[in-house]
Amino acid sequence: MILNFGVFPVEHTCDGANRSPAITILGVKTPYLAIVMEDPDASRGAFTHWIIWNIPAAERIPEGLPTESILSEPITAVQGTNDSGKVGYTGPCPPQGESHRYLFRIYGLDAPLNLPPGADRIALGRAMGDVIRQYGEAAAAYGRSSEEMPPRC
Repeated sequence: MILNFGVFPVEHTCDGANRSPAITILGVKTPYLAIVMEDPDASRGAFTHWIIWNIPAAERIPEGLPTESILSEPITAVQGTNDSGKVGYTGPCPPQGESHRYLFRIYGLDAPLNLPPGADRIALGRAMGDVIRQYGEAAAAYGRSSEEMPPRC
């Protein structure tokens, strides 16, 4: 898996447009994909920012996916509820003065998952158990200065 950045561009964070990033996937040999994005540096333990599954195998996941439970455009997929209690992608937003790592885990699945839209990370993990055939990961960082951020319009 390839992210085209090692540090999150602001547009993919809470300080910007909060848009999901594009992801390039090389060597996919399974018919379906699932992606989990987590912050392992969160103060209360790993924080899940995004879970998405039943993505037909592709070499590229486009950026800016809608925050809807069931996607039909620009790709077909199902999204779950992240640890912010929202469906879809929620970008990095560490406390001011901190920098966190964000892990993107991609799973190659040999069958679609029978999992309802809006399911959480634990349910996804259980559902994937016997159908994972490939695995890859990538990481990126994001930090926020300790200076007061200007108000967002």
